Amino acid sequence: MYFTGLIIAISTFLIIGFFHPIVIKTEYRFGTRPWWVFLTGGIICICGSVCIADEILSSLIGVVGASLLWSIGELFAQKKRVEKGWFPMNPKRKNEYQPIDKDETLCPLSKGKSIYAAKNKEE
Repeated sequence: MYFTGLIIAISTFLIIGFFHPIVIKTEYRFGTRPWWVFLTGGIICICGSVCIADEILSSLIGVVGASLLWSIGELFAQKKRVEKGWFPMNPKRKNEYQPIDKDETLCPLSKGKSIYAAKNKEE
């Protein structure tokens, strides 16, 4: 029996789950300023995964790298979640937050209302 796929699948699930609280705590303590740490770590991990011969280790390092890169967008989305009131705001950094409309999109690349807000107005 070959367990490579199962090991990679379970590990990927755990790695992704591990990064959720990291993003939340990073945004709470430091805001979005450390996004470059996620970028640097992601690039290093992805480059490292190409140089590792072991399939499982190479895959897991690649997943960590991809999760670090994905966390950049999540860090900025987390700031919007805090501004919407979905997560607690760090009182020491109140001046960094601006209240936003509840229908505003969380996507850091898209400015404006979410597609669901437009549908709700039609109803």
